[in-house]
Amino acid sequence: MPIATINPATGNTERTFPADTSAEVETKVARAHAAHLELRRMSFSARAAAMHAAADALLADVDQAARVITIEMGRPIAQSEAEVLKCVKGMRFYADHAEEFLADTVLADPARVGASRAWTRYEPLGVVLAVMPWNYPLWQVLRFAAPALMAGNTGLLKHASNVPQSALYLGSLFEGSGFPNGSFQALLIGAHDVHAVLEDDRIKAVTLTGSEPAGRSVAAIAGSHIKKAVLELGGSDPFIVMPTADLDEAVSTAVRARTVNNGQSCIAGKRFIIHEDVYDDFAGRFASKMAALRVGDPLDRETEIGPLATRGGRDEIAELVDDAIAKGAAVLAGGTVPDRAGWYYPPTVISELTDDMRVVMEEAFGPVATLYRVKDRDEAVRIANQTTFGLSSAVWTTDSDDEDYFVTRIEAGAVFINGMSVSYPELPFGGIKASGYGRELAAEGIREFCNLKTVWRGAAS
Repeated sequence: MPIATINPATGNTERTFPADTSAEVETKVARAHAAHLELRRMSFSARAAAMHAAADALLADVDQAARVITIEMGRPIAQSEAEVLKCVKGMRFYADHAEEFLADTVLADPARVGASRAWTRYEPLGVVLAVMPWNYPLWQVLRFAAPALMAGNTGLLKHASNVPQSALYLGSLFEGSGFPNGSFQALLIGAHDVHAVLEDDRIKAVTLTGSEPAGRSVAAIAGSHIKKAVLELGGSDPFIVMPTADLDEAVSTAVRARTVNNGQSCIAGKRFIIHEDVYDDFAGRFASKMAALRVGDPLDRETEIGPLATRGGRDEIAELVDDAIAKGAAVLAGGTVPDRAGWYYPPTVISELTDDMRVVMEEAFGPVATLYRVKDRDEAVRIANQTTFGLSSAVWTTDSDDEDYFVTRIEAGAVFINGMSVSYPELPFGGIKASGYGRELAAEGIREFCNLKTVWRGAAS
């Protein structure tokens, strides 16, 4: 794939960028290593001041940064603006809480381990390679970069090749804010070049958000070199609705959950598992609301659904739906590729699913919802857990027994009760099974790329 901005609303190539040479990559790795040696000596207050300065700069650029997001990957402009503001919030969160999250923990009774004092401390690892996707081109990166820099690590970003302007913007965001030069840089390289960078001894760890195959590849390289890895991979999240749910709110939230970011979100609700007592009512209202969404130019503020980010992504989602239809699925809304320029796909709802359909087990990365009718909560859990993924989930019920049942039995990194799965700086985020391992955000996220060092002081010290 060329390193280029290809506008998904038109299919036109707007800008292309040359890949970094091996010499340029070496220079950036060396700068990142030197910056880490300086950054790790900076106080938390100095790091916080620099992070707030970078957040101020991003806030001042909200209009331009959002426009770049929309042009590069097709998200409706209001959602792009919201992404930028979320990044600012996340940066400020870690500026204000990093010192607290990484404070020493002192053993209350050191005599039990024969010491006069014993404690643990968090220390940064060094340079971390971030391999990031296009679907949230700023937020996916900054939710790693903010805690990493506040911990004293430095970062090298290998971004998706279809969002090079977003990558370059992020690569310059922290320059001049107070962080050492080279603290966070973008590498304009192809996927095939990641291996060599990750093998470099100066790279101490890697974080990847992306597909399951990409995660397996990067994890294998990191494992062979005994380097820490955090993986946030795909998801096929269940959205369960029980008879006691507020159906008006469940339907409205289901539409947002399935179509946010044009349906291209790992933690979007994708499989809608509805109790038979409310299935017909839910299905009718849900399909009607999905079909009524306005599809169009993502720079138009009236647009609710823009194009998919890449032609390949649009073709893949169409193939999943076509496969299901050919095997007997019922189409309640959408289901056909529109005859227009750009990589559009309509909000789609399909039901009457069987296990031989690809969409039952594969992630639908676009505005396609699958509906399942279930007779009880046991069947709901069985369907929720039948895929290889385990990222997040949502359950709609006002029955406390149901709530406890689903929270205990759903195999996922998160369960949202009567709400939509969302990532928050204050809460840890990540999955299990083929959705990856490790956690981002909250205290757990900043600690992922730290060495937890135990210190023991004897009585004679």
